[in-house]
Amino acid sequence: MPDQASALLDAALIHVPFDGWSDDALRAAAADTGTDLATARALFPRGGVDLALAFHRRGDAQMVERLQTEDLSHLRFRDRIAAAIRYRIEAAEDRELVRRGTTLFTLPPYAADGVKAIWGTADQIWTALGDTSTDHNWYTKRATLSGVYSATVLYWLGDDSPNSVATWSFLDRRIDGVMQFERVKGAVQKNPLGRALMAGPNAILSCIKAPARTAPGDLPGYMPPTPAREG
Repeated sequence: MPDQASALLDAALIHVPFDGWSDDALRAAAADTGTDLATARALFPRGGVDLALAFHRRGDAQMVERLQTEDLSHLRFRDRIAAAIRYRIEAAEDRELVRRGTTLFTLPPYAADGVKAIWGTADQIWTALGDTSTDHNWYTKRATLSGVYSATVLYWLGDDSPNSVATWSFLDRRIDGVMQFERVKGAVQKNPLGRALMAGPNAILSCIKAPARTAPGDLPGYMPPTPAREG
């Protein structure tokens, strides 16, 4: 993200709790930073929604940076996933900023943007944790994680427990539920009758391939890590 766009985003965060992710927040940020409004609109053509997406991408980048700098090798893989989701939520800084974004992305014109942003978060988690799948598992992993992440964020928005301990317990339960489903699915695949029943669906899913990627910048929602704001 260009420095000027980053400065506008930083300035907008002060106004979002009052004005939402809106054109009003962008105009206020432009005034606060001494940026010409035409320049601000060139950087964020859709106004508030582009500001919200930039904020989301910044959180993704901070999560990836933390995953790359902290040693998670001693953790079970399911605990690495839980840590990644926790890091992403902790990168959000302020519940009201996320709450305003959630409200924005429930509106029909921006729902697709919200879905893409969440998918991008799930994709970056799996990629950072070393996922190399290229078949239908590429999609199912991200779809499942998108659901877990979304549900956990919604729970966190209403959580008033100390240090969000209730949210992290909720997250653990959701991941345990997914792991239990995977164990059941594995048992079905080992059973001769189960294999027969799943032969058709598996044949269809085997035709699905992950999109080709040649660089980190190809990831949906990717942006280079942004240093944390001072103060």
